[in-house]
Amino acid sequence: MTSLPLPLAGKAALVTGGSRGIGAAIVRRLARDGADVAFSYAASRGQADQVAAEVEALGRRAFAIQADQADPAAVTALVRDAHAELGRLDILVNSAGVFVTGMVDDPQADLAAFDRQLAVNVKGVANAVRAAVPLMADGGRIVSIGTTGAVHVPFPGAADYIATKAAVAAYTRGWARDLGPRGITVNLVQPGAINTEMNPDDGPFAATLKSLAALGRYGQPEDIAAAVAFLAGPDAGYVTGATLNVDGGQSA
Repeated sequence: MTSLPLPLAGKAALVTGGSRGIGAAIVRRLARDGADVAFSYAASRGQADQVAAEVEALGRRAFAIQADQADPAAVTALVRDAHAELGRLDILVNSAGVFVTGMVDDPQADLAAFDRQLAVNVKGVANAVRAAVPLMADGGRIVSIGTTGAVHVPFPGAADYIATKAAVAAYTRGWARDLGPRGITVNLVQPGAINTEMNPDDGPFAATLKSLAALGRYGQPEDIAAAVAFLAGPDAGYVTGATLNVDGGQSA
């Protein structure tokens, strides 16, 4: 029996924040679907090497590149290095992010941490897209990772984080208009409660978040990776400027 071609065979992808959690699951899934993958990591070199080894075991090329997503020059270099290593760039997935909480009326709030969160979650995404678009093939794919909290805030203290993700949602719609003439689609995946180091299913927010989901449980990083793979693939060519909630019914 002749096997079907892999949906992303011959494609080259860059995933920011790809060494752990949702980002690592996305790297693995894109590689499983046939893509060569470059990905960035902030500090966890050992985890990055492990993910790269898993990609190479599938017969794909993998490149782990250290980059500070808050540094515009580093982000530009990341995109250019990924393009140079892979020889092309078809897919950009903006997964890198940080999660900082705090009440707006807290006089002891770490404002520097909030500023860095803004730099990583918003400016880091915008800088990656601006650097990637001139190098990206027509018909390319851009997918960013947001949060369902951008629509419904589940608990206090999350405003700064959620505002960064709401900004990316607005950028997604705007960029879809900008890049439509080139056939480049721009979409957003908004996870609900996903079991990661950032938000474990036994963590301080777990009981609240599980109670909000129609399925009554956390999702797994692979659930988000599956949605990203669809949006990055050939079957999503007429989907752009869209937001896909993957949240176990939290938004229902």
